[in-house]
Amino acid sequence: MRLVRFTSGNITSFGVLEGEQIRQLAGDPYSEIKESGESFALADVKLLAPVEPKKIVLVGLNFASHAAEIHQETPSEPLIFFKPTSAIVASGEAIVLPHQSKQVEIEAELTVVIGKRANNIAQENVGDYILGYTVANDVTARDIQFADLQWARSKAFDSFCPVGPWIETDFVPDNKRISSTINGETKQDASTSEMVYSPEFLISYISQNFTLEPGDIVLTGSPAGISRVVAGDVVQCSIEGIGTLHSFVK
Repeated sequence: MRLVRFTSGNITSFGVLEGEQIRQLAGDPYSEIKESGESFALADVKLLAPVEPKKIVLVGLNFASHAAEIHQETPSEPLIFFKPTSAIVASGEAIVLPHQSKQVEIEAELTVVIGKRANNIAQENVGDYILGYTVANDVTARDIQFADLQWARSKAFDSFCPVGPWIETDFVPDNKRISSTINGETKQDASTSEMVYSPEFLISYISQNFTLEPGDIVLTGSPAGISRVVAGDVVQCSIEGIGTLHSFVK
């Protein structure tokens, strides 16, 4: 099932996307997926970022290939950090280059959408707490990241977390292709099987350190191939079985 968040006129809703039609939900999908009976043509609505999280949680260096390309060691435990929710933009919207950076780079990432409150959960029970999966781009001001010696500012600029285009509830994260392109040229191309820590392990691990709330998202790490973008570029981040997140750079 593909869950979308959309706006039409004065209405902002969640819905189920099937073909070119969206069946509106009565409320959000976290408590109950219940349809309202109304439907909309996809062509007549604007798709929004499919999530409104309280927290954006990210995992650093979760592909050994990416750790190597930025000359970092693979961590002995998951490396956790955050982005502000103000960084979120939808598929089809702009990544805005900040004047503070001369080296903004893309990072395509498989993203977990939390479905219900998760605290101290066992790895074998993680599936009960996941609503679905989506695609995100952990846009990073790489020069600021290394100049600051920590990651907060470099990851936090407005528009530095494109997410979408939808949530796929039936996705299984094993051995799926994750890739990105800039102006049609492939930059990243890997498999989720190359992750150091699986999504299931990560959600369990994170929940044992702090509570995840419904709607929170967890970006599970970027493969090698991070690449600089400049104004005018068109970026696509794709995950097999979910879809493609589109962005343009300005």
